[in-house]
Amino acid sequence: MAKFKEAEARMFRNIYVCKKCKTKVRANPMKVLAGKVSCRRCKSKALRAIRKK
Repeated sequence: MAKFKEAEARMFRNIYVCKKCKTKVRANPMKVLAGKVSCRRCKSKALRAIRKK
């Protein structure tokens, strides 16, 4: 997929996906683990890291 580190960082670093509505959210990992970040669309706090294919 990504051939160099900079592109991989842009695509995968600090990006999370809402488990309910599948919206992408860019956020700090520590805030996501603490439950301080919610989805903009559905206001859910259930987020997961984006999958690398």
